[in-house]
Amino acid sequence: MEKIKVLIVDDSAIVRTVLEEKLGNIKDIEVVGTAPDPYIARDKIVKLEPDVITLDIEMPRMDGLTFLQKLMTYYPMPVIIVSSVTTKDSYASIKALEIGAFDVVNKPGGSISVNDIVDDIVMKIRQANEVKDSYVRRRIELDGKLVKKPPVRHDPHILSNIATTDKLIAIGASTGGTVALEYIFRNLPPNLPPIVVVEHMPAMFTRQFADRLNEISELEVKEAEDGDLIAPGTVYIAPGGMHLTIKRKGALLFTQLLDTERVHFQKPAVDVLFDSVAEEAGQNAIGFLLTGMGKDGAKGLLNMRNRGAYTVAQDERSSIVWGMPKTAVDLGAADEVTPLDDIPKRIVELSQKK
Repeated sequence: MEKIKVLIVDDSAIVRTVLEEKLGNIKDIEVVGTAPDPYIARDKIVKLEPDVITLDIEMPRMDGLTFLQKLMTYYPMPVIIVSSVTTKDSYASIKALEIGAFDVVNKPGGSISVNDIVDDIVMKIRQANEVKDSYVRRRIELDGKLVKKPPVRHDPHILSNIATTDKLIAIGASTGGTVALEYIFRNLPPNLPPIVVVEHMPAMFTRQFADRLNEISELEVKEAEDGDLIAPGTVYIAPGGMHLTIKRKGALLFTQLLDTERVHFQKPAVDVLFDSVAEEAGQNAIGFLLTGMGKDGAKGLLNMRNRGAYTVAQDERSSIVWGMPKTAVDLGAADEVTPLDDIPKRIVELSQKK
């Protein structure tokens, strides 16, 4: 078996030691080196040619974001951010995903408790290595493309015809989803039906992500809480570490958070949300499954379609990783396959259909 070569970059000697020891015990992983700062890491990357890097954000001499930007520009490779949410820059991990990090893991406050996140790190290392060549290629192809696009212009007269009282939009995403969702919500008008979202992210990072989206969107974006009344013009982001579902009470819909087992190794899981949307909203729902590793959301999207919802999968060309949407397409779960560029327009168009 060819082992996955991993370089650990972290300024904490204790964290480096714990990760090196724990990852070194995994049969298919080889820790080829560690580095306390980006300058040493740079030299070791060239010498050791790792497959995947784990990277802290707060480090001496050069911060992790600056290093990641340089890395993705000159020597792109999959990077797993292992960092605390309590950084000086509250959006640091979200920015890392925008720059090109493959995924994030929340590093606990106590160094000894790093043991608790090793399983998550191992899973993400394996996922990153599995798609490393296509991931890097797609990041390079799509880098800056969406940022350079002019904003979507919506006809205000068309928007006034949108029926917001009975429709519900559900969106699921994973790897590459933060960039996709930022593009979508930056280009949506305020008067839309309510939107519920699952993006695979750890606890606490989802609140940062919701705040980030709220800053750039005309819609109100919040991290979902248990028992929120689902209202038009509002986006509800599933909190990391909890499944998001919806529950009907009479004519009204409410959010419901469930602390149950992971589904497809994920919590929140897209399938859990989509299944509840199929059950509670039926033909009044619209489903979108975006870029991401694995199969989460495909069966849920099929369930939504079977209940009369209109369903959309992101196309391969615009997906960082065409895993989740491809599985949905293969299952026959998607009414249409659409590039990311067109999804804001399609959300508006589908929202106004009777």
